[in-house]
Amino acid sequence: MTYEIRPAAVEDLPGARSVMLDTLYRDLGYGYNPRWHEDVIDPEAVYLRSPRHALFVAALGDEIVATTGVRAVAPVSPPHPSWLVARYPVDRTAQLFRVYVRADHRRRGLARRLVGEAVRFVAGVGGYEVLYLHTDARVEGAEAFWGSVAKQVCDARDGDVERFQTVHYEIPF
Repeated sequence: MTYEIRPAAVEDLPGARSVMLDTLYRDLGYGYNPRWHEDVIDPEAVYLRSPRHALFVAALGDEIVATTGVRAVAPVSPPHPSWLVARYPVDRTAQLFRVYVRADHRRRGLARRLVGEAVRFVAGVGGYEVLYLHTDARVEGAEAFWGSVAKQVCDARDGDVERFQTVHYEIPF
């Protein structure tokens, strides 16, 4: 199988939205939350209309099978420690979002390739000092993957396995 990794175009957005929503509902189990997922409903406005934002997709033929987004927004949701929010000023911080791969396309290097595209984009935009991200440690393989491409800056797990088990990372420039 040959996957194409590329910046998302308008015609890719329905497939990208499908990957995102399926991940939120099926893989993460908490579904769509309008406070945290506005980019999923209108990815064109969020990712394609700002020169400092981007959405990348992995396509297998006409099917979008993976996504990764970059935005300049403060890391505030789900609620994060205030010192962490202060560490990443929005004017100098890019945040990585929606690194999602459909289950039947995992373990093929797609997330790593998409993150590589995001890093190249952020480096090329200029003005960013760091690429920030957080993950839910309950997601299988998340810690191992992020530990291989980023530096952990905060483990905010609280021991309540029913709640978010958030771990924060950064990729400095």
